[in-house]
Amino acid sequence: MNIILEKIKNPIKKEIEKFEKQFQSIIIQNNNNISIINDITHYIIHRKGKLIRPIFVFLIAKMLGTIQKKTYHTACLIELIHTATLVHDDVIDNSFLRRGSFSINAIWKNKIAVLIGDYLLSKSLLIATNNNYYDLLKIICKTIRNMSKGELLQIEKSKKLNVTEKIYNQIIYHKTASLIATSCEAGARSVNTDEETAIKMRKFGIFTGIAFQIKDDLFDYEEKNEKYMGKPVGIDLIEKKITLPLIYTIQKASKKDQKCILNYIRHYDEKKRHKIINYVKKYGGLEYANRKMIKFRDNALKILEVYPEGIIKNTLKIMVNFIIERNQ
Repeated sequence: MNIILEKIKNPIKKEIEKFEKQFQSIIIQNNNNISIINDITHYIIHRKGKLIRPIFVFLIAKMLGTIQKKTYHTACLIELIHTATLVHDDVIDNSFLRRGSFSINAIWKNKIAVLIGDYLLSKSLLIATNNNYYDLLKIICKTIRNMSKGELLQIEKSKKLNVTEKIYNQIIYHKTASLIATSCEAGARSVNTDEETAIKMRKFGIFTGIAFQIKDDLFDYEEKNEKYMGKPVGIDLIEKKITLPLIYTIQKASKKDQKCILNYIRHYDEKKRHKIINYVKKYGGLEYANRKMIKFRDNALKILEVYPEGIIKNTLKIMVNFIIERNQ
């Protein structure tokens, strides 16, 4: 995986290196020597992620124009939002691990984790307002709202176990695809592209983001998850999150099997996980989710067809394929 990501970063290597320095500077500046903020922000800096969203910002910007100061600021504010939401997600999910390390809430407890997440969100908004990026400010405020709506909708539906595919698509659009879509749209706007192109890049990001989340949801049904992922096995099922493989299975199952599946989810334990997975395999839930994921991938790639061939466009294609082929 790291080899593919390094290949993807290669055409924007200098930009990514400059971005990382700027991001580190932004995340630690104006902390007013408050030791707990300094400790946590330095901890965040040293838990480096895959940088998928900043990569989209720079690739889109470079395909459409010349990368400028606004592009770096865009990548920084997007990554700040992403980091903040991960901190909040770990609190919501009561998760104590993130990227193979202890989560913020595991070390500093929930109250501090929530406040640090808010603190990072405020930094992203200040980048936009201090630089008069009011076009970006409008986009990111809508995105933060959408991500919150997605989480709340998923919590509501998890209690009732009545998630349809339509509702699932709404949840993953809001939760995941909206920020990737914003990365792509904002990357385009950072180089002053026209409105039509910016909207096309947003659609590209939506399709890519939905494919990304379906891939994440598939991990919960794979035995190799425990070996390769470093995330809790069966976490979606533990939290009663009904994702696409299970939605399709419940829809196609006999009434007797439907009753069994829902009962296993309501009274979940490790033994029931394997029984649920067997039902998902029996009714073709994994194959269906894979087909849907590939369809969204293809829709994203189709949008790129009208743009001139070149190393950046080709790298974007590799990035989209990486999204659905990754093992973590």
